Amino acid sequence: MRYAILALLFLIGTALTAQTDYAAYREHYKQEFLTEPRSPLTAADTAYLDFFDPKSEWAVTARLVLTPESPAFGLPTYSGQERPYRQFGLLYFEIEGKPYRLCVYQNLKLINNEQYKNHLFLPFKDHTNGETTYGGGRYIDLSSADIQPDNTLVIDFNKCYNPWCAYSDGYNCPIPPPVNHLELPVEAGERMFKGK
Repeated sequence: MRYAILALLFLIGTALTAQTDYAAYREHYKQEFLTEPRSPLTAADTAYLDFFDPKSEWAVTARLVLTPESPAFGLPTYSGQERPYRQFGLLYFEIEGKPYRLCVYQNLKLINNEQYKNHLFLPFKDHTNGETTYGGGRYIDLSSADIQPDNTLVIDFNKCYNPWCAYSDGYNCPIPPPVNHLELPVEAGERMFKGK
């Protein structure tokens, strides 16, 4: 009985720690809008940012298959321009026992910047778009430094966020390509903006 209680307390403590970690992550996310000169949001606007409650099942381990021979291409943006990217690899994972695949990309301008040389970009759409989340899809930032020796990488959908186009016009937000349209509702991460 004592061990069962200790195990329960451990699980509760772990869950509270995870909730606290996400709270800190989201607070940092809000603060970044205030330090970026081109930010579409003011301090008052950040009160209207909205998120799903974080759930551990939305942090999935994916098998990464690298695609080093992938050519550079122009990823279209909602402003009509293109940004230079290359496909870094394919991510294979399961949600509720069903298999899914997403392409992860590397921005060819950012890889020359020491601060962002490991940055990986994961744009996607899902069945919540236009309902509870931004219609244009959402993004997840990953890092090549987090790839494990067994070629796995955690995709934490709890950390997916809206492009700046969700808040205002005038930004070059990449459009998630059709290959990254998930046939399920991803009820995790950032919801639709509640402000004007």
